Amino acid sequence: MSQQAHIPVLLEEVLSLLDTQREGVYLDCTIGLGGHSSEILRRSKNAQVIGFDIDEKALMKTKENLKPFADRVTLYHSDFRYIPELKIDFSSIRGILLDLGLSSFQLDDAQRGFSYQKKGPLDMRMDLRNKTTAAKIINKSSENKLAQIFREYGELRQAKILAKEIYSRRKKEEINTTSQLLKITEEICRWRPQKGKTHPAARVFQALRIEVNQELKDLDAFLEKIVKLTPKNTRTAVISFHSLEDRIIKQTMKKLASSKQERPFITILTKKPITPAKKEIEANFRARSAKLRVSRNI
Repeated sequence: MSQQAHIPVLLEEVLSLLDTQREGVYLDCTIGLGGHSSEILRRSKNAQVIGFDIDEKALMKTKENLKPFADRVTLYHSDFRYIPELKIDFSSIRGILLDLGLSSFQLDDAQRGFSYQKKGPLDMRMDLRNKTTAAKIINKSSENKLAQIFREYGELRQAKILAKEIYSRRKKEEINTTSQLLKITEEICRWRPQKGKTHPAARVFQALRIEVNQELKDLDAFLEKIVKLTPKNTRTAVISFHSLEDRIIKQTMKKLASSKQERPFITILTKKPITPAKKEIEANFRARSAKLRVSRNI
């Protein structure tokens, strides 16, 4: 199986704004294959990284990728939302990175079911310990629940009619593969390839992935907790890939920076989100929707 090499998104911007030349510990809350962390460790000989990921398969590859820096890396198989509860010396943290995107390693593995462009089972679980697959949601959820998922998490105009069609078809045959769901989506949304238009299946698959992995749950609470646990001048960088995530990040940072609270906890270093330059998008098309927001504890 041919796989696109994983390229860390907005790498130079992340390293610059996190000020990774500083000695100390960096939390990579969704380390993936370790693209950003390997550069932090390579460029700063006194930096240490504590990495977390919910995807055990990715962590196994990360361990291999970061072997040259093994004495400066600690890896945990954990959802980032549980980090504030772990026994970590938060007083030593200098930078926090949260990259909310899927890696090429995940997208290109047809058996994971993340991509509508790959034929495979409707799985979509980041954490294989999770009992809920995309197929289970498609085949067991009520029509109203499916419509809600497609509308809220996919921002799909045809959410109601697609949910109705899925509900009708699954009575005759279970929908268990990416190609089955793709076919139904293209028929209902009357898809015709047009330059600059996003395939409706991208929204449908995004919505299901968010529901399977509960991706938006407690994102705001995590950001608030981690900022309050870490010392002055710690920087937090968050990369999002769709408007739902970015909205939560923007609003949470705005709240933490507000003087209306008891006191502001951060200053926002990116008044507007940083997006990839044309050159980066040409080299890595999957980076096109990335948005980076960075704050500094005060």
